[in-house]
Amino acid sequence: MQNIPNPSRERPASGTEIDIEAGLAARAAWLYFSGGLTQAQIAKRLGVPTTKAHRLVARATREGLVRVFVDASVSECSFLEEKLSDRYGLELCRVAPDLGQDGMPLRALGLAGASFLRQAIESRTHEVIGIGHGRTLAATVTELPTMRRTEGVIVSLLGGLTRKFAANPFDVIHRLAEKTGADAYFLPVPLYANSVADRDVLLAQRGVDRVFETCRSATLLLVGIGEVDSGSHLSEIGTVAPDEMRQLADRGAVGEVLGHYLDANGTPIKSDLSDRVMSLPIEAMADRMAVGIAGGPGKVDSIRAVLNGGHLKGLITDEATARGLVEDGEAA
Repeated sequence: MQNIPNPSRERPASGTEIDIEAGLAARAAWLYFSGGLTQAQIAKRLGVPTTKAHRLVARATREGLVRVFVDASVSECSFLEEKLSDRYGLELCRVAPDLGQDGMPLRALGLAGASFLRQAIESRTHEVIGIGHGRTLAATVTELPTMRRTEGVIVSLLGGLTRKFAANPFDVIHRLAEKTGADAYFLPVPLYANSVADRDVLLAQRGVDRVFETCRSATLLLVGIGEVDSGSHLSEIGTVAPDEMRQLADRGAVGEVLGHYLDANGTPIKSDLSDRVMSLPIEAMADRMAVGIAGGPGKVDSIRAVLNGGHLKGLITDEATARGLVEDGEAA
């Protein structure tokens, strides 16, 4: 188990006593969790009593200055990982243990996604990493610790200008840049253009074309998977209108990835939206390490559709969703 201090949670000092204490707590956390020092050694290093060293470490843990990653497998999750990998030919599958959350298991997915992303960045295997958007990827970035890195590129894989700023993926890219030190590029266009003509004009804009070129050079893709109903992320933020969602469902759509809607077999649905989407083409996912991060009630059919189409080489999901994928597949 690795306890990783998270300095990004520490606020800039303002000269007050509480700011000094926060700085001491962060330093104590580094010495204890990363340096392996005892609390007595920390007390000597910081020039404080041993009892205060204990309180500083406890405060760092309590206030979220420490992120915890468990580098070990849970047997039930390992079984599900093997079943899913065999069934869908996955090169990578990670199943996060159930944390007992109601609704979407964002905490579990965020921790598992952050662990994978941290390892991918630290290995320096991929010079360019492409990022989708959605609730699970936002949770992944939230759980990612601050890292020491100045190399590499992170790029948005799809347009993301929205009417709701809180849902804008620019924030995800911005936080990733802050936490990793990597160069980051946001695609400053909507996910769907108003028309095919508008799409062509936007794609030809200087800067936009360069970001799309960077998208095409990404060798690792982290993508979310959406469902086809009013509770989906794209519905909630107003990107896809209710009547458009109903039309997609009538045409057999059951899942979405990078703004592309798929039927149960993973075949892209031809629609007005598919002609106007501004994202990496779905066929471009085939020759890259595309990893989906998704889970929660109602997403089993959507995830299976993307897997059936062979669009992913990796999947990060939660225990309950993985069990649903395995059990439904065995019953079919």
